[in-house]
Amino acid sequence: MTQAQTLQLPLAGKVAIVTGASQGLGADIAKVLADDGAQVVLVGRGAEAGNKVAADIGERAVFFETDVTSDEAIDRCVDFAVKQFGRIDMLVNNACSYADQGLASSREQWFQTLNVNLISAAIFTQKAVPHMAPGSVVINLGSTGGKFGAAGRAIYPASKAAILQITRNFAVDLAPKGIRVLSVSPAWTWSPSTESMSGGSIETADAVGAHFHPLGRVGRGEEIGHVVSFLATDKASWMTGADVPVDGGFSMLGPDRGISPRAWFAQLAPKQD
Repeated sequence: MTQAQTLQLPLAGKVAIVTGASQGLGADIAKVLADDGAQVVLVGRGAEAGNKVAADIGERAVFFETDVTSDEAIDRCVDFAVKQFGRIDMLVNNACSYADQGLASSREQWFQTLNVNLISAAIFTQKAVPHMAPGSVVINLGSTGGKFGAAGRAIYPASKAAILQITRNFAVDLAPKGIRVLSVSPAWTWSPSTESMSGGSIETADAVGAHFHPLGRVGRGEEIGHVVSFLATDKASWMTGADVPVDGGFSMLGPDRGISPRAWFAQLAPKQD
């Protein structure tokens, strides 16, 4: 790619930090941001996995191993980004733990999961903001799970509901500085957890997901990444404090899944010989 082509990319010259980027959705988001011209600092645990993702993405990606539950580790990561690239334009708070046994969850599990999913996002934002200029953006990963009830779960959806709230709060706090804060809420997305549940078959995942997503499948990580990338550009400069659903239509449906009462009764009617 020539220098002129690079300068035409929507995020050329920008620096992004993406947490939880050593696998799954975080890695997919980081790749899209890099493809769109940003220099991306991948944050996560596990140097081998993180460095492999960075190598796969290419020269615009670098991995910095960070425990997001440690203030000191976050400080080191922010300092690295500033010393290495001179600025921070985007912070994508994606790091996530799924440890959740619903009502049976222990106090330790509550602390552990909220520390990763919620508190890390708040502290990372707090520490990155002093290095962010007007026009910068913080993007938090929410979830449809934070908007609806579900049996057998408590901590994960609570953490995502709280992410949506701090997005609004921080957006108000940071608006005078010209820094925007937004959230993106996916529904079912092809990820390590979905891959595990589907036995590694994306076709199976799509077939199951079709029951709950009007677009007829589960999402792809790069589809979430493209929306994150757009929100980080000046084309989204009048957006802040909002949640953007990227969910294949999941959140527009009620418990009837968009199927009329007539159709439900027809399904329950006794079969005629």
